Amino acid sequence: MPTRTLTCESVDEWRNAVSTSFVPLRAEAAPGTFRGRIQTAENGGVHFSTIEADPHRALRTATLARGTDGPFFKVSLQLTGSQLLTQDDHRVVLRPGDLAIYDSTRPYSLESSAPFSSLVLMFPHENLQVPASDIATVVGTNLACDDGVGPLVCRMLGQIASDLDALMTPGGGRLTHSVLDMVATALTERLAVQLGHTDHEHRTLALRVRAFIEAHLAEPTLGPEPIAAAHYVSTRHLQKVFKAEGHTVTGWIRGRRLQRCREELVDPLHAGRSVSAVGARWGFPDAAHFSRVFKAAFGMTPSEWRVQGCDLRAAATGRVPIR
Repeated sequence: MPTRTLTCESVDEWRNAVSTSFVPLRAEAAPGTFRGRIQTAENGGVHFSTIEADPHRALRTATLARGTDGPFFKVSLQLTGSQLLTQDDHRVVLRPGDLAIYDSTRPYSLESSAPFSSLVLMFPHENLQVPASDIATVVGTNLACDDGVGPLVCRMLGQIASDLDALMTPGGGRLTHSVLDMVATALTERLAVQLGHTDHEHRTLALRVRAFIEAHLAEPTLGPEPIAAAHYVSTRHLQKVFKAEGHTVTGWIRGRRLQRCREELVDPLHAGRSVSAVGARWGFPDAAHFSRVFKAAFGMTPSEWRVQGCDLRAAATGRVPIR
């Protein structure tokens, strides 16, 4: 699907645009002329949006945060101008090149006093392989530190912001997964400042293992033993790392495989691939078993999801997806 663009010439239009493009928000601006523009692309359940707007305040109130949308994380890269981000007890002024994360399940605000532009990524909590409880300690802080992968993440996101169409190419899905992995790595490095050395090692190993799993999801032999061997740790230690974060290795692999199936079933690039072929490609060779576990995870069969997903895409043609 092509990228989509919304252009607004009043704060009322802008309020509706940001609420349908992201999550429900309250937008406030000084009386008079207001202009804003949102360009959006979607891949792998991640919404990439470039925003250009006149000065205003976007507020996610406590009432809105308790809504049924989400839970989502939003990652913002400041491109031009500046914004004040506030969430919980954290406040940070975002200037060009600064990167921050915030959580739709809790109140936050973004305020600007001059025209600005930014890139915003929005995705479900489950897509980011870092516990939400940990991320709560770094919302409203600048993740683009002078060392580590932070600057690299910002450069990559800056390039994406200049060409959202790249996300709609056949390689867009892999690019999206790489972006999320790098954001997770930047978060892990930031958390290391607040965590002890042992905890940092633990989370670094967990992140490396999850990246390994993502790269080998389609391999039928993927399991705890080969994963542990590839990382020079015992299977017991590997299981302990995942248990500390509320998961099992096999459960994580199954969940990620199901998520890939879910994405591919409604991807126009794979419209000619049968439901059973999609399941087999991601480690579910038994069609009946695939249907059962998919329905247990998502509340509908793979075939039902494909039909619904295609209907939603058709209905959303020319519109920014409602979230």
